[in-house]
Amino acid sequence: MVEQSGEFARLAALVTGGASGIGLATARLLADRGARVAILDRVRVDGESTDLYPVLADVTDDASVRAAVAEAGRALGRLDVVVNNAGGSPYVLAAESSARFSTKIIELNLLAPLSVSTHANAVMQQQAHGGAIVNITSVSGRRPTPGTAPYGAAKAGMENLTGTLAVEWAPKVRVNSVVVGMVETEQSELFYGDADSIAAISKNVPLGRLAQPADVGWAAAFLASDAASYVSGASLEVHGGGEPPHYLATTTAIK
Repeated sequence: MVEQSGEFARLAALVTGGASGIGLATARLLADRGARVAILDRVRVDGESTDLYPVLADVTDDASVRAAVAEAGRALGRLDVVVNNAGGSPYVLAAESSARFSTKIIELNLLAPLSVSTHANAVMQQQAHGGAIVNITSVSGRRPTPGTAPYGAAKAGMENLTGTLAVEWAPKVRVNSVVVGMVETEQSELFYGDADSIAAISKNVPLGRLAQPADVGWAAAFLASDAASYVSGASLEVHGGGEPPHYLATTTAIK
């Protein structure tokens, strides 16, 4: 792995779900600014990327996670940062889903980040400088999420988990979360429809657009950096100003 210089030059980071979307954007952002980065995913990143160390693993398998964290630590020489990004859910109404489906979604979006964090913490606690864990959560954990009920519940749990681990693992390890709104990724059409639909949805966002993956990456990078050395147990909202209440579109009280 090539040594680089930059604002994150001293950092060794592991990003889960790093083969695409927010994970890849975050990994690239860190690597381009000097960090040594490993990406944990079930598939390899598309294209050749000599400065991102690939770790193939299933985040829902604790034994696989333990081995992956150990491999990343060996490859990078240490482990300063973990970004828990792997997750997601297809659209399935609660009344039409099975118990097995719900279990799998909660495993991926809540228990898997706990597993990764636990094994990473064991490494970080042995380091003089400790480390930082950043959890990618979602506005879906803070509001009703029709069609993705287990996902929303898991993300709510992940945000609670962030605060709890920040207390349990201090002072060596800081734990924070990035609360993400709508993001335009390779799979945007599955959730938001075609370009015209995305343009219409974007009008509901105060900043007038969906987030780009790098917008989330920058927030994660900040929380991982020395600039956030006194930030732990916090949730940083990255949602373009949020979602205005629906009544504002129909009320006659506001001209």
